Amino acid sequence: MKLGVICDGISRDLKHTVDVMDEFDLEYAELQFVGDTEVGDHSADEIREIDLLLRDRGKPVSCLSRHIFAGMTGANKPGDELHTKHMDALKRVIDMAHVVNSPLVRIMTPKKEQILWGFGGAEKWNVAKGAWDAMLPLIAPAIDVARDAGITLVVETGNGTMVNSNYTARKLIDDLDAKDTLLVLWDPANNCWCHEQAFPAGYDEVKDGYLGHVHIKDVQVDTPRATLTVKQMGEGQLADQFQPLADALRADAYEGVVSFESVYHPGNGNFEDGFRLCIDRFRTHFR
Repeated sequence: MKLGVICDGISRDLKHTVDVMDEFDLEYAELQFVGDTEVGDHSADEIREIDLLLRDRGKPVSCLSRHIFAGMTGANKPGDELHTKHMDALKRVIDMAHVVNSPLVRIMTPKKEQILWGFGGAEKWNVAKGAWDAMLPLIAPAIDVARDAGITLVVETGNGTMVNSNYTARKLIDDLDAKDTLLVLWDPANNCWCHEQAFPAGYDEVKDGYLGHVHIKDVQVDTPRATLTVKQMGEGQLADQFQPLADALRADAYEGVVSFESVYHPGNGNFEDGFRLCIDRFRTHFR
């Protein structure tokens, strides 16, 4: 299994993060923020420094993860000011991906409308009519840009985004006819919010060629109380699903990277401390 980490979950000091990665034999670096700067906003000199550091230390980049399209809503239209801003950022991230040899660039999707489809009367009274179809032309230009650039995009399953399950991620790819360029960045913990079981249900949606990248963390969701708690790995609601999920990835010869997402802290606000409390269990399951 190819194992890595979202680097700024340990530290935005990339050199320190690489030292910690070496300590725990993690090879693949997923970049989101380096220093105080989100990927896509670094200067050419800064990108060269990042590339040199990672190449010298033998850390291939697995994915560049900017929050492309996050925060958009149904009010946005293709080519409006916010959409243009996100598209411009995407092009900058793709340029960086070519320098650091990242095979993947992450995108997100606009803010979630809760009920997208319905039956038995819900289609009249409860559905956010047209919300899904209105999203497609926002994402479609990104597919064209990535395809022309020879880069694969991965759409993350998010907590509060239109794509918040493997089912909706797969549907997005199919509706855009984009399986050659767009794959799923599966975050099983994020999918807990919409109550999509990670294994086997979530995995079954993406196992046949849709899965491009994986984020791993553990959580406890309380949807009625609108509360999310990040848990030490193995103490949340995914505890009994990590091993069968890892076994299925091995059995199906998954070729992508599994990135640990260090967003847990033990009450002191220190995410490196949280990382150190979780990483052995991560490596036990996904080694």
